[in-house]
Amino acid sequence: MTTHAVRLDVADATATVLSADQAVTDWAARYFGQWWNATEVPAQDVCTGSVVIATVDRDRYDEVALGVTQEPHGSTLYARAQLLLSREVSSGVIRAVSPEQQLAYVSEPGRGRLEIFGCDSGAVATATARLAREVVRGVLLRNGWAVLHASAVVGSDGRTVLTLGQKGAGKTTTALALAAHQGFRLLANDRVFVRPAPDGSEVDVLPWPAAAAVGLGLLDALGWFEVARERLAQGEQLHPTQHERVTAAIRAGVAEPLWNGDKELKAQVFPDQFEGWFGVPLATGGTAAALVYPSVEKGAAPAEEGTVRWLAPGDFMSGATEDRYPDVFGLLGVDGGGADSVKQEVTRRLGRLPQIPVILGHDVSANGEFLAKLLGA
Repeated sequence: MTTHAVRLDVADATATVLSADQAVTDWAARYFGQWWNATEVPAQDVCTGSVVIATVDRDRYDEVALGVTQEPHGSTLYARAQLLLSREVSSGVIRAVSPEQQLAYVSEPGRGRLEIFGCDSGAVATATARLAREVVRGVLLRNGWAVLHASAVVGSDGRTVLTLGQKGAGKTTTALALAAHQGFRLLANDRVFVRPAPDGSEVDVLPWPAAAAVGLGLLDALGWFEVARERLAQGEQLHPTQHERVTAAIRAGVAEPLWNGDKELKAQVFPDQFEGWFGVPLATGGTAAALVYPSVEKGAAPAEEGTVRWLAPGDFMSGATEDRYPDVFGLLGVDGGGADSVKQEVTRRLGRLPQIPVILGHDVSANGEFLAKLLGA
């Protein structure tokens, strides 16, 4: 049986995805792609570093699932589904099963080895990418990085603009206005890795690969709605986590925002689709140069805001805020957002950079021109 392998390399972290199902490794290669330098490697050459092994096999899934339920186990939520967990105290091995998703897991944190078993290739591929990212995150956090809740774009000189704010503040609007119309490269949509540069007083920034949530109104304002509609008509797909109502609206040419209660339903864009569909190149890293704090108001003209805003502890991610994907498999070894000492030093260094609160409207082109001028780009 042929085993396929894709290695992920970012900064000082490496992990390899292995699977006999090429669809699984192809998914990882596409998902991490340029952002984390995902490359195919000969499986026989994988002898060191962390590995995620994915198997599409109902019998193996049933075997692991039965083992979990026959042992003393607990229950938690992981990826919005019930997860049953058992732990071997002597060996440190963690076994788990998600009956709803038909996924089973065997994690050996001490060996840097995680196995995933499932019945459906698509479900296994999605879970594998998610957990490979967690493996890499653990290595980065242990090596002195932290996770900041921010979008980021990079100029041609490597200067990185970080955009901060709570959900709905306009982080995505700001980043895409600069990337779509002002020649910046997209580094991240919602969160980034940050670390004090080993030399000097700068802060290094790395991408957090993820599907990007883009509201239908913003998609239309960017001039991307019809592109997405044409691509879907040709048989291509956006990320499978996208709600079916969003897919239906794009196909029907309806660009009005969609809501499910108080939650806006958004298009879920693969990282590679930013460049392949919309012509926005990706960046693999940069150096923090400015912090923008936006507020989006309908009908407003872009302008500087008179308030003062500084980076706060709540702008960093933490184990508590990562409640959708708690570290149940022992992959991190530290708090999910990084060590407090790292966050404090990053905060100190970023505090020396320009802090720019702005008001933005719904005219993306005007927003981009205003921000570029303000940033001296």
